Amino acid sequence: PGMGTPASTLAVGKVGEPAVVLLAGLQGAGKTTAAGKLALFLKEREVDYDAVAAMDPEETSNMLTSRMPTRKRKVLLTAADVYRPAAIKQLQVLGESIDVEVFSMGTEVDPVDIAKAAVEKAKAEGFDTVLVDTAGRQVIDSDLMDELRRIQQTVQPQETLLVIDSMTGQEAARLTAAFDSAVGITGAILTKLDGDSRGGAAVSVRGVSGKPIKFVGTGEKTPDLEPFYPDRMASRILGMGDVVSLVEKAAAEVSDADAMAMTKKMMDATFDFEDFMKQSELVSKMGSLAGVAKMIPGLGGQIDTSRMNQVERRLQKNKAMINSMTKKERKNPELLIKDRSARSRLTRIAKGSGTSYEDGVQFISEFQKMRTMMSRMQKQMGGNPNMSEEDAMAAMPAGNRALRRA
Repeated sequence: PGMGTPASTLAVGKVGEPAVVLLAGLQGAGKTTAAGKLALFLKEREVDYDAVAAMDPEETSNMLTSRMPTRKRKVLLTAADVYRPAAIKQLQVLGESIDVEVFSMGTEVDPVDIAKAAVEKAKAEGFDTVLVDTAGRQVIDSDLMDELRRIQQTVQPQETLLVIDSMTGQEAARLTAAFDSAVGITGAILTKLDGDSRGGAAVSVRGVSGKPIKFVGTGEKTPDLEPFYPDRMASRILGMGDVVSLVEKAAAEVSDADAMAMTKKMMDATFDFEDFMKQSELVSKMGSLAGVAKMIPGLGGQIDTSRMNQVERRLQKNKAMINSMTKKERKNPELLIKDRSARSRLTRIAKGSGTSYEDGVQFISEFQKMRTMMSRMQKQMGGNPNMSEEDAMAAMPAGNRALRRA
């Protein structure tokens, strides 16, 4: 319904019978980080699809995922990678930062006993989910597989998730096949999808193992983990952006009323400099401009980091100029566009913001183009062929975020 459901959800446990989830993978795939991200997701953002199913279908059909009821699991993170003391410490730091308990017995204990003790603790103390961070190796070897099998036999996990670095591309297929035949995985978590990999690995994981990708890591921050939506991934692989995830991300930061008001302004091309500032702040909250840009159709495949850094710098300049405007100018961009005082106003603004008059002229011209473009996009969801993507990004820090919800 609505924005589509993810490819696959995670096994649900209950108090006294916790769901046990093993995280497996090679070293460097981001397994420990993924454990922390998954714990936070299950604790705060996992949609309770049982509760959604019990709601009125009319109400849920257009509901954004970020507005749906959540499960709020009580998660116990378990440090079973005894070969890397740093992994245990890393998990403890992550756990502390998201307020999730981490169970550890140090590095001298058999990982099988650690996993067993964690599940016993979870049963006794009312945890409904146990996430076990197992050891990684540089390459697949029989010791690693043997250890995983012994943990599986002992704690009978409902899920064994393979954590794969999406930058490995086609190599992901071989890894998935090897892990699946040795220990039997129930799904995968694809990490580092914020890079340029775009998710070719996603296709090979599913194709080889027939097992679903359950989650994707989309950035470096702990909240940057999302359920996997195949249709969104398809458009991202094709460089077509991922508008739905963009809206979801924005929805977490913006109220529906604000979004509607902003959409109306975009439609009417009455978007002003104050709105521009609000949108800039929204992008900062949503992560890096490059990450956000990759989701925008038409920009997805064309963004490289050095150009994004230039755009970020231009954005800072533009913000400085807005901060030098009077309240009246911010609310009424026409004063800087058509009014006979425009030139002297721009000169004053440039001086006050430490930028040049030319910077001011460039910004105003981009701002006008952007208003027209947003208004047009709102009406037909197409792009503006006459505007380069750098101009669009510098002028449109969050141009088509909230507007998708009209």
